[in-house]
Amino acid sequence: MARTKATKKKFTISVVAEEYGVHPQTLRLYEREGLITPSRSAKGTRYYTEEDVERLELILNLTRDLGVNLAGVEIILNMREKMNRMQREFENFLEYIRQNVAQEMFSTDEQSKNALVPRRRIELVVRKRDRPD
Repeated sequence: MARTKATKKKFTISVVAEEYGVHPQTLRLYEREGLITPSRSAKGTRYYTEEDVERLELILNLTRDLGVNLAGVEIILNMREKMNRMQREFENFLEYIRQNVAQEMFSTDEQSKNALVPRRRIELVVRKRDRPD
């Protein structure tokens, strides 16, 4: 079942900090650095969505487990986003090909059959010259 924006779970900074064993200031630092962007209430309370929490898990994995500094984390996250965008563009392109070009290329109607010029097989024979010694 697809969730609407109104029914997505949201977590406060204290809940997220406690769950992941980080200080709330660390989460604020990640926000200042642009690594995570929690939404804000009208009164300014930070709310972390499930996607924010997944991103935080990746950040913590990179920093804690792999020893990547925050500059490296930023580069990795940006590259990952670019790769995801390229993947979506490629999938859209493939879908366009499937829907439009493939139909035309593999059309078997009578006009298409008659319009094609038969291709002849060409063989290339290379002979070795006899050289006088």
